[in-house]
Amino acid sequence: MDRQRCAWVDLNSQLYMEYHDHEWGIPVYDDQQLFEMLILEGAQAGLSWATILNKRENYRKAFDLFDVEKIARYDQRKIDRLLNNPGIVRNRLKIHAAIGNAQACLDIVQRHTSFSDYLWQFVDGVPIINQWESLEQVPARTAGSDVMGKTLKKAGFKFVGSTICYAFMQAVGMVNDHTVDCFRYQELAEKRSFSERTKQG
Repeated sequence: MDRQRCAWVDLNSQLYMEYHDHEWGIPVYDDQQLFEMLILEGAQAGLSWATILNKRENYRKAFDLFDVEKIARYDQRKIDRLLNNPGIVRNRLKIHAAIGNAQACLDIVQRHTSFSDYLWQFVDGVPIINQWESLEQVPARTAGSDVMGKTLKKAGFKFVGSTICYAFMQAVGMVNDHTVDCFRYQELAEKRSFSERTKQG
């Protein structure tokens, strides 16, 4: 049975559909997964998400499964290998940013309970459920992503502008930006409601 999906999904790409159906918009609380998505969203800057999605497995191999402690210790030899790796986006600034972001992430973990708690504070720990009827209504940035971007930059992160931060928030489920006609919209909205009832109970 054909399912109604968000208009941005490439229906000719199984990889794209699986990403939409099983990942995009689902709340993520794992530090390593959140760090991975933040780096990948930064890597996308100036490119299409399809480009990054097709390279994601290569990224995982190249960046030690996004082990923050390992990435924070990358030396020039490792940087040179990354710059010569055709499986990733070979952009010097983005590669250096990933390393600097890992170092900033470790600093945050030392000062806070977790990277997850630090990031989820920008939505008060609870996913924002929007009600967009069409793709045209979905914003590229919000006041919340403005604050996240500025705060992360102050903490030493790079490639964390407001637009990148909002794409990140959408991807990791801090906001539910599936359009209301998408089959995933109601499923995720109901999950949030159930979670809230459980906490209250």
